Amino acid sequence: MHSSHLHPIAWLRRLRPKTASVARMRLRFRGTADRISAFMNLVVYLTAVVAVTAMLVYAGFEDDTIDRRLVIHVLQGAQIVFIVNVLFNLTFRTKAFFRDSLIISRVADFAILLTLIPLIFPHGSGIFEPVVHIMHNKYFLFSILAFYAVAEFSYGTMQLLGRRTNPSLILSTSFLLFIFIGSFVLMLPRCTYGNISYIDALFMASSAVSMTGLCTVDAAATFTPMGWFVIAILMQIGALGVLTFTSFFALFFSGKSSIYNQLLMHDFIYSKSMSQLMPVILYILGFTLTVEAAGAVAVYFSLPDGFLADDIGKRMAFAAFHSLSAFCNGGFCPLPDGLADPALMRHGNAFYLVTTVLIIAGGIGFPNLVNFKDVLSEYIRRIRARITGHTCCPKVHIYDLNTKLVLLFTALLFAGGAVMFYILEYNGAFERLSLQDKVVQSIFCSATVRTAGFNTYGPQSWLGVTFLSAMFLMWIGCSSQSMGGGIKVNAFAAVMLDLRSIVYGQKGVTAFGRKVSPDSIRRAYAVVCFSIFAVFAYSCLIMLMQPELDMKDVMFECFSAITTVGMSLGITPELSDVGKIAIASAMFLGRVGIISVLCGLVGNKPDISPMLLEDDIIIN
Repeated sequence: MHSSHLHPIAWLRRLRPKTASVARMRLRFRGTADRISAFMNLVVYLTAVVAVTAMLVYAGFEDDTIDRRLVIHVLQGAQIVFIVNVLFNLTFRTKAFFRDSLIISRVADFAILLTLIPLIFPHGSGIFEPVVHIMHNKYFLFSILAFYAVAEFSYGTMQLLGRRTNPSLILSTSFLLFIFIGSFVLMLPRCTYGNISYIDALFMASSAVSMTGLCTVDAAATFTPMGWFVIAILMQIGALGVLTFTSFFALFFSGKSSIYNQLLMHDFIYSKSMSQLMPVILYILGFTLTVEAAGAVAVYFSLPDGFLADDIGKRMAFAAFHSLSAFCNGGFCPLPDGLADPALMRHGNAFYLVTTVLIIAGGIGFPNLVNFKDVLSEYIRRIRARITGHTCCPKVHIYDLNTKLVLLFTALLFAGGAVMFYILEYNGAFERLSLQDKVVQSIFCSATVRTAGFNTYGPQSWLGVTFLSAMFLMWIGCSSQSMGGGIKVNAFAAVMLDLRSIVYGQKGVTAFGRKVSPDSIRRAYAVVCFSIFAVFAYSCLIMLMQPELDMKDVMFECFSAITTVGMSLGITPELSDVGKIAIASAMFLGRVGIISVLCGLVGNKPDISPMLLEDDIIIN
């Protein structure tokens, strides 16, 4: 009987073995494709590192010191690897390729495929000739390779995080990685006007990533515009956090992330839900870039006439760099005299006020910025409900407790510091200034001593009581998860609230109608104790290695490094190589957090306290 006349059930039974064999073949092929894809991902990740390194070498060395043809060949090899990867995924993993990718990822893949055109068509013709001519330009290739390499490196890094590594260790290692990368980049000949030792390059990279501003060399006379550009990039990475960048590129280009990656990023970037992780990252990056751009415009128009000989290019470059440095609380300045430049000191009150606003904006903290966005959304929702006549259930607490405490204590510390500087230095460091200049300098000094570290009237010119008061402000610093350092306003507020509850005889700690968790109080005290111990330990270490240095200078240097403020009494260039490494490690600990480093090294231990009997320790 012909198969067409078979009963449907019999026909399916006869067809089943063939279908099963085809399914097995497809399954085997899919498994092979997945294994090849995993291997290709590793190759592409390593190639991305090589490509970025090659581009840095090409940009950082002079023409007569390297074989540029060899570098170009390396980049062309990376180009081929990237193209093969895209074609393989497009051919053999089509469904996964389109299912797991965002539009921007497809744009990056399409851009890489565009680099095939100059290879296939060496010379264009007709209307396509100008397009092909542009594609033959090496900078066209460099830009696309950099775009694709950064995306693949970020995605690969986020995949590696899926190995369940300790989150605190990831944070510490990521900062260390960029410190070492930055140190080697700063060693490139085009970054400096002369030779610089690796220890100095390592110190400067640590200072930039930790946003401290301490310098072992005359930065204005040492670094070229390319060197200052590298320092700016390191400050930006240190300010936003390495994981913010990698997670942004990984999520932005891949469109997906493992649950562990999302939980990890939730710990580092404040987000109330997993679904809001990408919007929060975009909001943080967008807010940062917007404020820095607006700050650059404001700085440019606040510069006095005659500054930098009215060179528009130099004024624009200075405005862009200074806006970034101020918002990131970096404290770096490319001017020989820093912000004590005579032209600024004479007619730069508007400039100092703009700088103050940028410093404070950078010290607010990402969680509070996210809360501001939520508050604005809530107000808009209420206004829309009133206009449309719909009933809306307003949220009881639209401002987080953390936001209220940060705003309150930041305002108190800033206003108190300004009043302190004005009163104490009225007839001191500010004696020769006009009344308006005294007010402006008091406001500026109150903001900069808390973490930015810009100098106009430095600590050498302060009275003793001003010096101690400024150190207190330096110790407190800015908000948690902000650009600033110190023990953080949050920890200081928690300790003050706990002291108040002890004095009042209360068992719990409350603020703004809410109870503060005991874990927050314990962590705040730990931060305070570790900061004091770190300053003591580093001061003793430096004084043992270099007993010729003054004790006050050494203690202030270590204090400034731990709090990532960057002010100095002038001994930074006098430090030995071991001393420079010690201060660099202090800046790193101040940026990452001593508790984070200890948690990453020690790890979690089993908590047996619930099974033990409770007893009291006698404390007067």
